[in-house]
Amino acid sequence: MNLFRWITGVLIAVSFIHDGTAQTLQFNNPIAEKRADPWVYKTEDGEYYLIATVPEYDRIVIRQAKSINGLRDAKEKVIWQKHNTGVMGHHIWAPELHKIEGKWYIYFAAGETENVWNIRMWVLSNSSKDPMQGDWIEEGQIITKRESFSLDATTFVNKGKRYLLWAQNVSEENHGTGLVLSEMKNPTSLIGPEVVLSEPEFGWEKVKYNVNEGPAVIKKYDKIFVAYSASATNENYCMGLLWINEDEDLLNPSNWHKSPGPVFFTNEDLKRYGPGHNSFTTSKDGETTIMIYHARDYKHIQGHELSDKNRATRARIVKWTESGFPDFMQNTKD
Repeated sequence: MNLFRWITGVLIAVSFIHDGTAQTLQFNNPIAEKRADPWVYKTEDGEYYLIATVPEYDRIVIRQAKSINGLRDAKEKVIWQKHNTGVMGHHIWAPELHKIEGKWYIYFAAGETENVWNIRMWVLSNSSKDPMQGDWIEEGQIITKRESFSLDATTFVNKGKRYLLWAQNVSEENHGTGLVLSEMKNPTSLIGPEVVLSEPEFGWEKVKYNVNEGPAVIKKYDKIFVAYSASATNENYCMGLLWINEDEDLLNPSNWHKSPGPVFFTNEDLKRYGPGHNSFTTSKDGETTIMIYHARDYKHIQGHELSDKNRATRARIVKWTESGFPDFMQNTKD
């Protein structure tokens, strides 16, 4: 990773590209209570779909609205439930909704009923026009070359090629997760190679657990940015950033750059604890970048952090520096 580009690209950029539209956007946060790992998909018609992890970890739900604020009170529909035995029987985590060549796909993580931490990535598909209608078909597991704990799959296209980016246990020494990238053969399988873009290396990525997970991709100003989450899912949860020029070889890890510090993290003054596992969407007119993420409004958790139900889905504007980097406005409330 080339860390020095972070200094010239982000830390010294203090002037912002102001968007008049951005100043008028107000969000009725939280957008959804008790919904973690949120993903918002905006259609060409301007409909917003929200899909997220439920605290029972047992089902996949979707809600739909004509605005981001409208998602708060939108009726939620259960579109799939966990198996009673075997694979896809426990820890239903981090679903993402994508439309690929006219068909809907949901990528999600799931463990086994008899081995709850044997977590892998799975896919559902639906040919209906509306993902809240029709039948969701189980397409099976996304098979990776490493047979290990894997989750948080997301997909994107660059230069006509579709890629899958996910978190996986990539080394026995690390005892945690790194971010892995591969070209896709089709929406349910990989063509390889599978390259590791980032592993936890800084202290802020290794608090309680060694974690790089929850990658979210955004393309702007001829660059591809990957926001990702690090450390345990308590007040130490935070976001880092990777980036690459879109014309470079995405499957060459040396072409990627990494922030040496977190770009979004707990702010006690704003009562924003453990922000992370985000996705990106845009305003209704497509002009303003909006980040959807989860956080808690209190610091101290009783018991294990994964048993705490109060990670809530929130929305906030992302501005852009003059040098073309996202600014997450760490000291600004939503």
